[in-house]
Amino acid sequence: MKKFVVVLAAGKGTRMKSQLYKVLHQVCGKTMVEHVVEAAQGIEPDKIVTVVGTGAEDVEKVLAGKSEFALQKKQLGTGDAVLTAEKELAGKDGATLVITGDTPLFTSETFKKLFDYHQTKGNAATVLTAQAPSPYGYGRIIRDDQDNVLRIVEQKDGSPEELKIKEINTGVFCFDNKLLFEALKHVNNQNAQGEYYLTDVLEILRNEGQRIGAYRMRDFSESIGVNDRVALAQASKIMQKRINEKHMCNGVTFIDPDTAYIDSDVKIGSDTVIEGNVVIKGKTEIGSNCLITSGSRIVDSTIGDHVTVTSSTIENSQMFENTDIGPNSHLRPNSIIKKGAHIGNFVEIKNSEIGENSKVGHLTYVGDATLGKDINVGCGTIFANYDGIKKDHINVGDRAFIGSGATLIAPVNISDHAFVAADSTITKDVNKYDMAIARGRQVNKPDYWHKLPLSKDENWE
Repeated sequence: MKKFVVVLAAGKGTRMKSQLYKVLHQVCGKTMVEHVVEAAQGIEPDKIVTVVGTGAEDVEKVLAGKSEFALQKKQLGTGDAVLTAEKELAGKDGATLVITGDTPLFTSETFKKLFDYHQTKGNAATVLTAQAPSPYGYGRIIRDDQDNVLRIVEQKDGSPEELKIKEINTGVFCFDNKLLFEALKHVNNQNAQGEYYLTDVLEILRNEGQRIGAYRMRDFSESIGVNDRVALAQASKIMQKRINEKHMCNGVTFIDPDTAYIDSDVKIGSDTVIEGNVVIKGKTEIGSNCLITSGSRIVDSTIGDHVTVTSSTIENSQMFENTDIGPNSHLRPNSIIKKGAHIGNFVEIKNSEIGENSKVGHLTYVGDATLGKDINVGCGTIFANYDGIKKDHINVGDRAFIGSGATLIAPVNISDHAFVAADSTITKDVNKYDMAIARGRQVNKPDYWHKLPLSKDENWE
């Protein structure tokens, strides 16, 4: 059987009170609609059609290459939204999964079970349901005495007795594709909202003698729809718990999983330890046997095996194996820390490469530079890379020694085995084996104290 997917993502979501369209709000590093489409991809569909409306261009950009698109020009309800996909899907044999783009917690496994149930039962339509502890706001599943699904009643249209029902419509359906689009043409908007409800298709098909079923999933939390910031935070918390548990099952230790925030695409090797209050985002990959301590933030970076990150920030950078950084240091974009290198506390590195086994101990800025192997950079060193108009590069050769408090003014080259004396300001190249000293000569003024007015004050003696 061919499988099709329709994702409903046309609404702006006014309750979010945001200039960003609702389905583009992120949950653990991905937009909600990306989570939905990726879960749908798990059933290996023949075609995915996303219905867009408000913010169509932005949604299409996010899902480029993952979906085809249909435009709902006016927000006339879920039934009208699905009907906009008629051109892409009508008349095709197969089953169609309809899901909403603001339900980021559904899993591929749940969608597979729904499809299997739908196919096994030979249903014309199957609704995915769940038992809700607090069903307010959800459509209720109305069954007959034989437990067959009769219809779905929306919150605003339900009677007091119907609203006591706790089995709810999750907003996910599986339909016979041909019957779906035939029935949609008979849906009307005679309801409290004045909209064309997709749920009315069930009653239409039932009246035609078609079989309607329901598959009740176990975990209600998967069905949470996000309509405001409160629900967004709730969904993020559930997703975060799911992500962290996956890593723990793969051999990662979390000291406090409730306060470790890991995006969905992050990869972490076994025997790595993640302390509390750590944030790891984007496409970051962390190797095995690493330690990421409290207060660290890592974004879109690659961390090798046996690396220690102590309360530091790393952005779009790479640390090779057996390196360490921190505490309180910052790798800005395009920084590369080679094997065995040490980045100490209060160090900032930007667009630079630190060679193998080199040491940048503390209180230092390195910008737009290439450092070779086995270099020692003293405390308080500044790589002055910007002249107010343009940025230039600095090269430091293997086994060079940069004394504390030095300032290297780009462009400049420090050769292999060269020395820069402490507190020197270097503006010219330093040759191999040479020492550069660029500071004022020390002059001591004898008996200078007694020339000051303060010297007559006995308290200062």
